[in-house]
Amino acid sequence: MIRRSVLAAMILIAPLAACGRRHKPRAAADLAASRTTTIGINSYLWRAALDTVSFMPLVQTDSNGGVIVTDWYANPKSPGERMKLTVTILDRDLRADAVRVAASRQISQSGSWIDVPVQAATVQKLEDIILTKARDLRRNAIAG
Repeated sequence: MIRRSVLAAMILIAPLAACGRRHKPRAAADLAASRTTTIGINSYLWRAALDTVSFMPLVQTDSNGGVIVTDWYANPKSPGERMKLTVTILDRDLRADAVRVAASRQISQSGSWIDVPVQAATVQKLEDIILTKARDLRRNAIAG
């Protein structure tokens, strides 16, 4: 008889125990939070980076490490010049300093490829494009 009373009390009290905790209502932004748990880095930055460099052949992609490495790409409009990119996603948060682009550039001289500097503005522009696309992806996920 005592066991039944204890069991009945536990069944009645257990749902009430959860009432004492305060839970914040889930906002729409939580559904598309900038933190991710399925891959090791921010998924919006990852998708934006892949989309940004999709015109180049990919050599390596590592979503857990957040690294995308392209092969050499020569624009058909300037076949004497080629570029290679490494995009690194550094954080799980969607922040301006969470993406880094490293670029290598070569020009063809006398039948061989010579390394030449990449303008800092080129790398900055690529980072800005990735960030803008990532923000748009996040905004669409929240609104959608």
